[in-house]
Amino acid sequence: MASTFGDNSTVLGDRKLHDEIMIAKGEYSPDSKAEAVSGKPHASAFTTVDYTVEERPFFIPIRKDGVIAALEKLDQQLQNAGRTRLFSKKVPTDWTGKEVVPGQLGLINHGGSPKVLTKPGRYPGFPLRNWWARSWCGTQGLSDTVIEFHGLTVVQVSQNQAAVVSDPQNHVFVIKNGGFVAYAIEGTYDVLSIVDQTHLPTIIKDKLTGVVLGSTHEVKMNSKVSGGQQKEYVVATFLNIPASNCAILQRGDDLELLGAGQSVITNPSVTLRGLYTLGENQLEMPTKDIFTRDQVPVSLTIYLKWQLTEPLKLTTHGYNTPYDALRDKTQSILTQIVAHLDYSSMVKQRSLGPDNMDDGSDPSSAFLDALRTRAMDDMHEAALEYGIILKDLAVIDRQFKGEIAATMDKLTTRALQAQVEAANVDRENSNKVKQEEGALSVTRIKAQAANAQADAEAYRVIAAAKAQAQKVRIEAEAQAEATRMAAEAEAEAIRLKAKADAEVIDQFAREMELRRIEVARVQAFGSRAVFVPSESAGSQMGNAMALGMAASMGANAIKK
Repeated sequence: MASTFGDNSTVLGDRKLHDEIMIAKGEYSPDSKAEAVSGKPHASAFTTVDYTVEERPFFIPIRKDGVIAALEKLDQQLQNAGRTRLFSKKVPTDWTGKEVVPGQLGLINHGGSPKVLTKPGRYPGFPLRNWWARSWCGTQGLSDTVIEFHGLTVVQVSQNQAAVVSDPQNHVFVIKNGGFVAYAIEGTYDVLSIVDQTHLPTIIKDKLTGVVLGSTHEVKMNSKVSGGQQKEYVVATFLNIPASNCAILQRGDDLELLGAGQSVITNPSVTLRGLYTLGENQLEMPTKDIFTRDQVPVSLTIYLKWQLTEPLKLTTHGYNTPYDALRDKTQSILTQIVAHLDYSSMVKQRSLGPDNMDDGSDPSSAFLDALRTRAMDDMHEAALEYGIILKDLAVIDRQFKGEIAATMDKLTTRALQAQVEAANVDRENSNKVKQEEGALSVTRIKAQAANAQADAEAYRVIAAAKAQAQKVRIEAEAQAEATRMAAEAEAEAIRLKAKADAEVIDQFAREMELRRIEVARVQAFGSRAVFVPSESAGSQMGNAMALGMAASMGANAIKK
């Protein structure tokens, strides 16, 4: 990108502007030392003398080859003019002396004239004749933004920076995205400020809507006047205008439109008239008291929505903001409309907007019709004269004043009290109904809970009975199976024992077994028991005796 210079004019950088903008712009081409690139030439009140285009002695722009190359060109110019050269003849060593590292510039004071060392290395302090009338003044970085040393000035700024410089004739110029090296024989090149163009400190906002219009920064220069006093004067004004915004510049009676972007004004004849937004804005605006046809004062609150499209028209009519123009015109039009309406035609209508503008059956349709047919049309037509498009207008409130207003307030207060009392009664009834409904719901829930609990208890009893029956059946089956198995085992044991006894052939063994049975029987019934054979005569006589005793006892029982 080419380095941009400008003097006592408005520098607009590398961007196209609207055809209406006719502000001088100066650029240095990388291939030409003093070629001014200003686009299409045209006559404008804003075109001023560009001092940078003129030949300045010992002034070298910094090109792509860097600072050292520019210093070499400056040194050559000084030698050709018969002046003290800029570069020192000292040769660096590598063992002792003042050190200059790569990327730095060594500075030497040679009897008040500057000398520079560009080659890295060490520069010894002897022989003494080499330092006679010379003093070492340290080093500075080659990439430093500003280097000032005994009339030598080096300035180089980055893409977002701008340097404001005053030359020996107090001509102020601005450098952006470039730099220069210069040696002032008479006077000095003073770097007044290095400005960060993307972050200007002063934010400009619309006082009513709060919209950010842009940011500015003023660069001032101290000047000595008579009596040794010093005063500050603004020599440059930087502007950073966001998208959809613009600025109006003024020089005498001429106005110019400046679009969005970064700009700087150095021409003292050019002033900033104002910053404006081209986007939509909306605002609620109270009006002054307006009298109806029957002399009832009323105050309206209206809603406005607009968009500024031609700021030059607005400033030409002398208004600083769109709101100022709309406020005066709105007050005038509403005063004319309300002055032809009666109090009765306005009292029932509190607002005018898109929701109620088409209802022709409204009792206050005269008020609505007047606002719809006259206010909107007249306001729209009047706004176009100021470069404003009126997009919406609505009356959102009105307040009557005077005795009628006091009477209306009393009636309104009574109506409100009646409404409050009715609302309280309705609220109490509603609360009672809700309480009864709540109690009924609680009862219903409790009944449902009791039914659920009874169902659960019945299910539990049935389940318990089924479980008990199942348990008894299982136990009985188990007991029967156990008895059957015990009987089978006992029968099997008897059978086996009888079989074993039957298989005994020896007589002595049988006799011994009988004796053992006898012994077991005696042990079972006791030693005093008498065993009577059941198949003998004695056993039959015992049976007869038992029968006789039974018959005798039966006969006695019958007699009794």
